[in-house]
Amino acid sequence: MDQKVLKKVKLLQQKEITENEIYLNIAKKIKDEKNRTTLEKIAEEEMKHYEIWEKYTNEEMQPVKREVLYYTFLAKLFGYTFAIKKMENQENQEELEYIFDQELLKEIPEAEKIYQDELVHEKKLIDLLDEERLRYIGSMVLGLNDALVEFTGSLAGYSFAMQSNKLISLAGLITGISATLSMATSEFLSARSDEEENPTKSATYTGIAYLLTVVLLIMPYLVLPDQWYGIALGIMLLLVILIIAVFNYYIAVAKDLSFKQRFKEMSIISLGVSALSFIIGLLVKRFLGIDL
Repeated sequence: MDQKVLKKVKLLQQKEITENEIYLNIAKKIKDEKNRTTLEKIAEEEMKHYEIWEKYTNEEMQPVKREVLYYTFLAKLFGYTFAIKKMENQENQEELEYIFDQELLKEIPEAEKIYQDELVHEKKLIDLLDEERLRYIGSMVLGLNDALVEFTGSLAGYSFAMQSNKLISLAGLITGISATLSMATSEFLSARSDEEENPTKSATYTGIAYLLTVVLLIMPYLVLPDQWYGIALGIMLLLVILIIAVFNYYIAVAKDLSFKQRFKEMSIISLGVSALSFIIGLLVKRFLGIDL
């Protein structure tokens, strides 16, 4: 076998055994039998592919431990659907297309079937995964969007109406906690009226997303000196962009959606409302003649 082709076969062999280990590691920690069985089935296919490549290399390969640890950690932190889809993303497919070139396909008859399995069959199996947190992604989006728009606007308005981090934090906490309870209650009633299977979980995911956003956005006002409200506002707006970026990247990977479009829309809306609220805060303060 040509050395160039042999090198590619070794890369594929190690990829298969590494992904086999990742799937098995993640499957061990999944309680849902259907999802666990699906992952074990994909792991089994990866092992079959590994054994085919091993016939040509006559070498045993070990999984790349850092990759196994990395994707296992991602699965714990963001959920197994996110971790698996990130592992099987578009860059990975482009890499496969590069490796499975005409020379490889010509020398190894089984290569074409393995290539199709990687691109089609395994993707179909991955699409069968039904992770709970992704079933309630709509509730999470609702909580996050409302918190980013409403609470960001409130903090921006408070910043120049009150000009005191202590007062802004006090008003923000009262507003944030009240809004969290209101949002969770509204989502519960909405989900129940729509006869959803579990309205309590919908409300819980909405409330958690809202409350976590509130805590993160109010943090600069809580930790910075009292008169540094301008700096706190700037850090808060940076956190808004960061939250939008992280959350939309998560959804884009887990749900196969466009990251750029969603990120752009949420950023424009959240920052636009903040700018408008900032102006309203200044006008209200001047109109009422309040000097804090």
